[in-house]
Amino acid sequence: MTVDENTWIDANQRYLIACVAEVKSILEAFLARADGGNPAEESLRTHAEARARLLSEMTPPPPLETLAGTFGLSAFERKILLLCAGVELDSHVAELCAAFDKRAAHRLPVFSLALAAFGDAHWSALSPTRPLRRWQLIEILPGDALTTSPLRIDERVLHYITGVRSIDERLRSVLTIPGAIPAIAPSHLAIAREISAVWSRRSSALPIVQLCGDEVSAKRAIAAAAAAAFGIRLQFFEARGVRAGLTDLGVVTRLVEREAVLTSSALMVECDEAESALGVPETVLVHLIESLHFPVILAARSPRQLERRATVVFDVSKPKPAEQAEIWRRVLEPACPGVNGELSGLVAQFSFSPVAIQSAAEQALDRAVPLQNGELSLAKDGLAERLWEICRVQARPRLEGLAQRIDAAAVWDDLVLPERQKNMLHEIALHVRHRARVYQEWGFASRGVRGLGISALFAGPSGTGKTMAGEVLANELRLDLYRIDLSQVVSKYIGETEKNLRRVFDAAEDGAAILLFDEADALFGKRSEVKDSHDRYANIEVSYLLQRMESYRGLAILTTNRKSALDQAFLRRLRFVVEFPFPDAQQRVEIWRRVFPAKTPTEGLRIDRLAHLNAAGGHIRNIAMCAAFLASDADEPVRMPHLLAAARSEFNKLEKPLADAETAGWV
Repeated sequence: MTVDENTWIDANQRYLIACVAEVKSILEAFLARADGGNPAEESLRTHAEARARLLSEMTPPPPLETLAGTFGLSAFERKILLLCAGVELDSHVAELCAAFDKRAAHRLPVFSLALAAFGDAHWSALSPTRPLRRWQLIEILPGDALTTSPLRIDERVLHYITGVRSIDERLRSVLTIPGAIPAIAPSHLAIAREISAVWSRRSSALPIVQLCGDEVSAKRAIAAAAAAAFGIRLQFFEARGVRAGLTDLGVVTRLVEREAVLTSSALMVECDEAESALGVPETVLVHLIESLHFPVILAARSPRQLERRATVVFDVSKPKPAEQAEIWRRVLEPACPGVNGELSGLVAQFSFSPVAIQSAAEQALDRAVPLQNGELSLAKDGLAERLWEICRVQARPRLEGLAQRIDAAAVWDDLVLPERQKNMLHEIALHVRHRARVYQEWGFASRGVRGLGISALFAGPSGTGKTMAGEVLANELRLDLYRIDLSQVVSKYIGETEKNLRRVFDAAEDGAAILLFDEADALFGKRSEVKDSHDRYANIEVSYLLQRMESYRGLAILTTNRKSALDQAFLRRLRFVVEFPFPDAQQRVEIWRRVFPAKTPTEGLRIDRLAHLNAAGGHIRNIAMCAAFLASDADEPVRMPHLLAAARSEFNKLEKPLADAETAGWV
């Protein structure tokens, strides 16, 4: 049809006109007999022959005949539909309808006219269970009786039989048609083919196909590919539109099903969001899904229990690392020959869908400067670095509303820690950097995901550098750092804490960002014996977070000021435990030496005296910054008196006494 579409449209128009003309001839003959005249039988025969000839020449067949066959219209019902269409397409048909009952205020057909004029009439044609009314192909307008009430063809049906591609206006808030099929991974394409095979094996009572998991874009690609393989289109059902527009669920169901039949479509219903976000109770939505009798795909995080329909469930996960690498290669290879060796780090860090890979690659290539031979190189021109940064940014949106992103500026030289602790931090960075080789290439991941997560506990008094260490690791590894306050995540409502944690981990998976869970003892205090349901659920919350940490692709860091309050069983499941001690005098000297930026004007600072102050690095930084503000207000360089005033202010805030011995010799 696409080759000679205009020819087909013209042929369909001629065919529809011939069909209307045939019905018009029947009406003219009927009215002529009613007036005592002689009907023109030859004209009726001529129109019938023209219609038959045009039908034999059309491939594919006219929409009118497809509709009549699909919905099972009898010859009489087909004539009623054409009579209603004729009023819209031929003014003479409206005149004939008016001539039948000159007293009527309208010029529309009525059922009594059809019963009298058409020889194959049957009373059941206007029964609510017959196609004309069941599928709302025609509308019965208000009238005194069923036989004298005006009939009108449904607007969507009129557009369909005339060959106009459209969608029912009443469904625009409910149905959307996807664009081109996005790139799809081989493992997802295999699922799409299985779905098509399931549909092909069933002649009736098609099972509901459920696509489960968190990969929304992958599920859409699978659904589109399955529909294409089955030779039909795909439409998305927007549940929010039900409440916003149509309120009668029966009407919604019937119109949606009619639209699917008219357009030869499968329907994808997404239930990934919470019930409140769907805009309609999920029980109502499930009832609607079970009422549909054509290919339906239900997308949800977990399988839904259906009572009235068989169901087939497929789990959808991200493309495998090898598949992602192949998609990256396929997208980048035309502009960057020989990129295979440059992709391992990218694939190890970012777990993207094909659509996200395509988007990130296009952004990077658009900004790249070709080499002299016109090609691009990941290793040169900073393209690899730019692609990495684009991927970091692309992975952020899902986490932005759930955690606080920290712009990591600290470097190794900013950390003042004993050598043992620094070595442990370097080891953490080493594990993150080489996890792809050890897990994937060397086979450790083949033994299961448990224990593959890189988890660490940073324990020590406030201000000893726990958060700064997270920044240093993020800076070193060129990853985003997100801080999650566990005291805000923990909920008194049973089950809510796990939901909050699940949202954080799910959102972080794409970019495997570094997650810094602050105030760990809010959740990970010593687990009590189970005395009531709340104790039991508290232990479930702990177990859930441990399980997610053990399977998380990135680095998860927990911080606490009270390591002694943590359960030893919990500590054994962490890969690293780093103690951040309170700095001794020599370490405080180093902190004071590094605390002021190079641009800060200072004068007469006595670092040896400042180091006598018993303060951790975080508090020293606060004192230095406060002193800088005091000096700026006085339009002076930072001097010892400014630091003394700032130290008093900081210790007042901490409600701690400032001993004279600590500040002796400052001024």
